Amino acid sequence: MKGLKRIWNFIEELSAGTFFFAGISLIFYGVIMRYIFNEPKAWVEEIVRYLIIWGSFIGFAIALRYNHHIQVDILYDKLSKGAKRIVDLFATIVCILFCFAFTYYGLILVEARYSSGMVSLDVGIPMWIVYLILPISGILFLLRFIERFVNQLRGQEENYDNPIT
Repeated sequence: MKGLKRIWNFIEELSAGTFFFAGISLIFYGVIMRYIFNEPKAWVEEIVRYLIIWGSFIGFAIALRYNHHIQVDILYDKLSKGAKRIVDLFATIVCILFCFAFTYYGLILVEARYSSGMVSLDVGIPMWIVYLILPISGILFLLRFIERFVNQLRGQEENYDNPIT
């Protein structure tokens, strides 16, 4: 199981990093084409937007793994250990329900874009591909919250490694 988790973590980080790296590289290419060769490429901005969005949505799942999302915990810190456990379980259940809705409506949006045949303006990418990140990230979030829920039920303390330090 640890090996599968390690592979899953690696794939998340690799894909998010790849999307960001490709986006930043294209920004650099666009700047060079515009200011050095005086030949701006209109398609660069559109592709960069999609790459950065995909990288961000996958990165949200990584932030969830390390518990780096914004939290307001003024009252939470004052609760007893038992009350904290109940609040954690409730919050995780609400997040799981949100992930189901997010994934479901993301799939509806993808299907609508697929049925309409809508394409992007400059490049002509089918928009259903662009919107496909919504159900994909919804599933990634859902898996992370299910993992968190199982750990909470087992009473395991959540140890969040900080990848920055």
